[in-house]
Amino acid sequence: MMEHKLIAAGFGGQGVMLFGQMVAQAGMIEGKHVTWLPSYGPEMRGGTANCTVVVSDEPVASPVVDKPNEIAIFNIPSLLKFEPMLEENGILVLNTSMIDREPTRKDITIIRVPANEVADKLGTLKAQNMVMLGAYIEVAKTVSVESVFKALEAKMTGKKAQFLDVNKKAIEEGMKIARQQLG
Repeated sequence: MMEHKLIAAGFGGQGVMLFGQMVAQAGMIEGKHVTWLPSYGPEMRGGTANCTVVVSDEPVASPVVDKPNEIAIFNIPSLLKFEPMLEENGILVLNTSMIDREPTRKDITIIRVPANEVADKLGTLKAQNMVMLGAYIEVAKTVSVESVFKALEAKMTGKKAQFLDVNKKAIEEGMKIARQQLG
């Protein structure tokens, strides 16, 4: 049975929820069973935000994830909170633009992503979540990049459509970074 239990976490405004939605939406496009559960701190912008996503080939019993096998971490408070929960041999995708410390675990795969710098080079800092998403899907193989692009196209309509190409490019850059680190 394939089951990806992901927690994506960071500050509100970093695009953590969209990151999770894209994984869940891509999973649905692929005909998999998915759940997406957002969780916000008491303050919206700048407060903590995380979401759990479960993508499985079997029906998902609960959207609650206590022991994720994958985490995407956008800030230090989230690293401190979620790193200890990660399953042994789990995957940690880390935004090194925002996190200046090393994870403590040695029994996990760590992908270091300078997401803000990459997004900045692409011309929009807001795409840092998509750089992280690209790195995540490359290492975790939860969903295909084609499905993520379809999910993005469905989400980015109207005025948001102008950001579609830069977001796709950000995903591709994230994938490249992960590939380099995986060897």
